[in-house]
Amino acid sequence: MKQFFKFFFASMLGFIVGSIVLTFLMIGILVGIVSSVSEPEKKEASSNSVLELSLNYAVPEQTNFNPLANLSFGGMDMNVAVGLNDILHLIKKAKTDKNIKGIYINAGTFGSGISTAKQVRDALIDFKESKKFIVAYADAYSQKGYYVASVADKIVLNPAGIVEWRGLNAQIMFFKGMLEKIGVEVQVFYDGRFKTATEPFRYDKMSESNKIMTLALLKDIQGNYINAVSASRNIDTSIVSRIADSMLIRTAYQALSYHFIDEVGYSDAAKKFIHEKLKTDDKKKINFISLSKYSHTPDTEKKSLDQDKIAVVYAQGDIVDGQGDKDNIGGDRYAALFEKLRRDDKIKAIVFRVNSPGGSAVASDVIWREVSLTKAVKPVVVSMGDYAASGGYFISCSASKIVAQPTTLTGSIGVFAIIPCAQKLLNDKLGITFDHVGTGHFSDFGDLTRPFNDGEKVIIQNEVDSIYAQFKNRVYTGRNLDPVLVDSIAQGRVWTGIQGLAWGLVDTLGGIQDAINIAAKMIKSKNYRLVEYPTVDSKWTEIFSALQDAKDDEVKMQLGDFYSMFQQIKSVSELKGMQMRIPYSIEIN
Repeated sequence: MKQFFKFFFASMLGFIVGSIVLTFLMIGILVGIVSSVSEPEKKEASSNSVLELSLNYAVPEQTNFNPLANLSFGGMDMNVAVGLNDILHLIKKAKTDKNIKGIYINAGTFGSGISTAKQVRDALIDFKESKKFIVAYADAYSQKGYYVASVADKIVLNPAGIVEWRGLNAQIMFFKGMLEKIGVEVQVFYDGRFKTATEPFRYDKMSESNKIMTLALLKDIQGNYINAVSASRNIDTSIVSRIADSMLIRTAYQALSYHFIDEVGYSDAAKKFIHEKLKTDDKKKINFISLSKYSHTPDTEKKSLDQDKIAVVYAQGDIVDGQGDKDNIGGDRYAALFEKLRRDDKIKAIVFRVNSPGGSAVASDVIWREVSLTKAVKPVVVSMGDYAASGGYFISCSASKIVAQPTTLTGSIGVFAIIPCAQKLLNDKLGITFDHVGTGHFSDFGDLTRPFNDGEKVIIQNEVDSIYAQFKNRVYTGRNLDPVLVDSIAQGRVWTGIQGLAWGLVDTLGGIQDAINIAAKMIKSKNYRLVEYPTVDSKWTEIFSALQDAKDDEVKMQLGDFYSMFQQIKSVSELKGMQMRIPYSIEIN
């Protein structure tokens, strides 16, 4: 036995020492990799270059630092997902860059929301003022992908490809049946006739009020689609609408016959068009430059350091308590950021870019407070992305001005709380029972092993009612609206940007540059410099985050269309406290 313990502890010590050595060795290797991937030297694009817009991914608001960019591990690519901020900037830069002769769009399966697609599309329309060419090619076009590509001078589609022009559909996932099967009762408390975020837990299909609201949203967005494509392709709106309603262009040749595309062919057909525009030999290789590489070319516009500063604060994802992370909006983190910018005299105005379906009521209120305090010191202009609804609208409503896209989903002024009860699962299915003693009537309040009694239900509903009343108060005070009007347009109802403008929930329609222009006008500045927040962390420790991102990308690839379902179920499991958010799964496609 003595000999056993001797070998046991010796083995354990060897394992610990070996683990420590291996850890330091791995850190050394990772540091070496990061050191070798240094920031490339800025140099001009080659003459006769063509900017390649490969946008078949979910475009984030900001480009995240990735120390492993352009490397590959185990088949996982570590490419940079260029953010909307850089995409818009680079298209604008290419407009005046003498070395960039045109743009090649590869965005058949554009992976972000409709309002993000519109921002890119509008930037491309502005680019065309330079008289430079735009050509698009894809093996197949989704509706959003075609919406972006429709601005091109020439659209080429693979002979076996399709254009999905079939109208819009919104699909919502319902969890009620699944939860009943596993023995989990969901106790739901909410305010707002249209607060449909709770329906997946109460029903197994959409309520009539939900259908009315969602159909109105779809028709509004569909109208924007039809008008944009009609103008770009010079096709009457009635024809564009009929094609969608009857799904008349499933094949590439049908798309050609209705003038939705210009040529049926492969990528070489698009390249031939480029050669013609560049007046180069077909055998010569085209100087394509990607967005990530073009970001390393110097800006031609020189800016002095003594200009007025306008801060652009990007807020994307769910609103969560605490610090959060780069994929969501941490209440404490953003509150601290606004306090910092408020106290910085060099920052003259703030553009608050909100792309959020909402989330924690407490975190939303924490951010609202700091936005309100900042507005009293300097202008705060909100620019709404794909979503700025419920909690996303709450943190926006006290701003100096609100700018939304026509297709932005906003409003959803309502509150809910969802508390599960696992009594049936534990007692009936697993045979686990509980008993307790306490010092008062409510000492076990919130216990998930039993349902709420009537008195407890009243307490929770009163809390929901109180927060809902506060939400409406924030809106009619911040927007200077009649309380009766706010009550009528609240009720948890989601509105598009166009509808929100009509009701006074937003001030004007436009993109982030429009918001920047408004901020500059408010501070009477024609000579300003933009600074972006949160600042992108370029520390080598971000390598671990980059590896996780690559792992997440692998999961997305493996799950395919089911990834969004996985995300929705994951979001449900993370719900805590009072919530201000739109329905989980409004998947518009």
